[in-house]
Amino acid sequence: MQVVRMEGATALCLDRHGTEVRIDALLTGELQPGQWVLTFLGAARQVIDAGEAQRINAAVAALETLLPGGSADLDACFADLVGREPQLPEHLVPTMEKQTNG
Repeated sequence: MQVVRMEGATALCLDRHGTEVRIDALLTGELQPGQWVLTFLGAARQVIDAGEAQRINAAVAALETLLPGGSADLDACFADLVGREPQLPEHLVPTMEKQTNG
């Protein structure tokens, strides 16, 4: 979502459809108009840049199209995943190494 303005500890934002949404900004602190935030369950979780916001919005749009049986250009919608092997989050690497090495 993109921040429009702060109102106390909440931010008025626009979602990817242009709908105004109020979100809790306690985890991120003061947000500036124009900033992009990753949100979950009505709260800003992380400030992100415009490029990351665009990639996330493309992926969400693809999922919204695919779930009811539509089609989408997956290479375009998930461009950051094309041509590379999936990577585990760093906190899971030791667990996988233990399982692989016995």
